Amino acid sequence: MKKIFTFIGICSTVIVMAQPQKVVADKIIAQVGNKIILKSDIANAISDYRRQGQEASLPPNPECAFLEGQLIQKALVLQAEKDSLLVSEDEIEASLDNQIRGFIREYGSQQILEDVAGKTVYQIKEDFRQVFKERKLADLMRAKIVDNIKITPNEVRAFYEKIPKDSLAFYESELELKQIIMTPKANKSVDEYVIKQLYEYKRQIENGSKRFDQLAKIYTDDPGSKESGGQYTVNRNDKFWDPTFLSTCYRLKEGQTSNVIKSKFGYHIIQLVSRSGDDAVVRHILKIPPITNEEIKIVVNELDTVRERLVRKEMDFGYALNKYNDDEANKNNGGQIGGRDGSGLITIDQLDKEMVMLLKNLNPGEYSKPQVYTDERGTKKVRIIYFASRTDPHRENIKDDYNRLSQRAIEEKKQLQLEKWFAEHIPTYYITIDSEFTSCKSINNWLKYARKN
Repeated sequence: MKKIFTFIGICSTVIVMAQPQKVVADKIIAQVGNKIILKSDIANAISDYRRQGQEASLPPNPECAFLEGQLIQKALVLQAEKDSLLVSEDEIEASLDNQIRGFIREYGSQQILEDVAGKTVYQIKEDFRQVFKERKLADLMRAKIVDNIKITPNEVRAFYEKIPKDSLAFYESELELKQIIMTPKANKSVDEYVIKQLYEYKRQIENGSKRFDQLAKIYTDDPGSKESGGQYTVNRNDKFWDPTFLSTCYRLKEGQTSNVIKSKFGYHIIQLVSRSGDDAVVRHILKIPPITNEEIKIVVNELDTVRERLVRKEMDFGYALNKYNDDEANKNNGGQIGGRDGSGLITIDQLDKEMVMLLKNLNPGEYSKPQVYTDERGTKKVRIIYFASRTDPHRENIKDDYNRLSQRAIEEKKQLQLEKWFAEHIPTYYITIDSEFTSCKSINNWLKYARKN
């Protein structure tokens, strides 16, 4: 029963898209109460895990691990139903819609998805409805078991002291960095030229001399949709689309091409291909007005003035971030440059080369000079970095690594609570497990109480 969180995580994150060809021979391999587990459930989940390129993260004896995850989930669902925990239909519907949008993005279009699945989107959603309901019920039950668990400083210390000294992690030097980012804007004449180009494309589309997808493949500045002729599948409830772009999509009639609009990415024309409820297939052509050295210089000078005021303590970092930063994601992070583990500390190897050079002669507590760089979308931007702090390379200890230790300690406490809960509840369930899985050591506690048919 060890690593319950891990097994639940594996089985709850893998969603298998219904394919025309699946495992031919199928049978019930386990049952908890009135909840059955099919051999195909396990085989298809493992196959999909591998298809998603996650072969390396599969546990040893994956059939045993996935079966344990399913046994755990079924038990949690049974108890959730017994405790009258409820999942709203709206919540399930929203999750299904989100999953379908993910499939459509993966396969390229709704039509291709339906062709591959051999089913309509509605039928695919119905196939997944019970799966999503059970997963959400299991999540609610697990939360009910562990969410009230807290950790005290004494417990964190006790957790730390029981770690063998030769097993304590070694941490390289880590940096706490914050940044203010500004994006140079093209001058008015360049904007006007780009807008004129887009209206010319619109004219060619509407008089029939050119197709929208043909022009998009040649002229769009969006690398993500260039090969597909500018095509995307959107949903009016998705938060990651630019609001102006999204609202324009839903004002169009099928086949209609919009006037030129401006989003945070540049200028667009949009064509509505088809629409079904909140889902729409659209094409767009994006043009990003080119930035000259003159515009970049203006922003560099502005950020240099901001830096001087920060250094003289005429303003604090938070005020400067809110007033001058125009990168939404950076502002939402409080300007923090986070590490891969989601913490506010980052190692030097996780930084881009330009930032490493910027920090070369910088000390904690200092602000960098403005630096011009190119982001992952190919946009020229300017940033200043605040070097907040740096840790020395060190062996894990309670003073420097309390937050990390606290997180691990509370996860262990939750794990123990789950194990205790299952130890008490497994004997109360009707359980059957096929003899094919009796060699799985990870499910020994389940096998102990399994009724052999």
